[in-house]
Amino acid sequence: MKNILVTGGLGFIGSHTCVELINSGFTPIIIDNLNNSEPWIKDRIEKIVNQEISFYEGDCRDKELLNKIFTKHEITGIIHFAAHKAVGESVNEPLKYYENNLGGLTAILEISQKYNCSNLVFSSSCTVYGTPDSLPVDESAQIKSAESPYGTTKIICEKIIQDLSKADETYKSILLRYFNPIGAHKTSLIGELPLGVPSNLVPFITQTAAGIRENLTVFGNDYNTADGSCVRDFIHVTDLAKAHIKALEFLINKNEGTCEAVNIGTGNGNTVLELINAFEKSTGQKLNYTIGDRRGGDVEAVYADAKKSKDLLGWEAEISLEQSLLDAWNWQKTL
Repeated sequence: MKNILVTGGLGFIGSHTCVELINSGFTPIIIDNLNNSEPWIKDRIEKIVNQEISFYEGDCRDKELLNKIFTKHEITGIIHFAAHKAVGESVNEPLKYYENNLGGLTAILEISQKYNCSNLVFSSSCTVYGTPDSLPVDESAQIKSAESPYGTTKIICEKIIQDLSKADETYKSILLRYFNPIGAHKTSLIGELPLGVPSNLVPFITQTAAGIRENLTVFGNDYNTADGSCVRDFIHVTDLAKAHIKALEFLINKNEGTCEAVNIGTGNGNTVLELINAFEKSTGQKLNYTIGDRRGGDVEAVYADAKKSKDLLGWEAEISLEQSLLDAWNWQKTL
């Protein structure tokens, strides 16, 4: 059983990935400072997989804790999720994002080199593309200035990993550029759990449907898209979690150093208003929403060219938009 260090492993994507790691014969070792998660998520993961999981509460910038983990467990690979990720917040608090997101990555890279453990799967984002010149966007697209400090941290983190790969030709890494993760586990035991005001669209939708929020604001209907609202590539979190397993297996089976950037998306773009309509159709819940002004940091349209993930990793998205939204709603009803 190969031990995989999962930073931010109790978060939305991290928790689902831990489930899929165990389903695939790996043993996740979780480190999470509970900045954007809850300790009972660990119990839920254990209930789904019917086994106990090693968990360390702490910050992945804590080198003493990282040394303790690497000394106690023989770590085969690392999946690095831990990062602040709210676009809007990053615009208002850029230093918080630079300190946390860059500091966390460099600490993880240092410890991985110290213990001769590469096989790094990095949680990147389609925000690195900013406003792409053409759609769908593929991995060869020019990396421009990001629309937010959050996006900038992902660009810099990718560059740090790429520079390390040039300096250490044995280092193995994959930069997974996620599009927009939504949904929840089919058991409704884990899902997206925003603390305070959500930073993603679907929790706003489900909280509005549940009556927690009075109404949903759609940020702008004057973009150059089919209905004027922004276009995104929405992917089920379980599909996304499985992509990490494929990436990890690819690295473990590779005999020489590598650094690959890979889009993880469905390859389809849907507008925000299409997402709302799909939610209403799949759940039978009517949403109270209004059209507001555009929001700073938002890109008009971005969706993936997902060919490389299929060719290189043998992965492609399988779960429909409607099922993703139904799963998110079923999860919301348990909260």
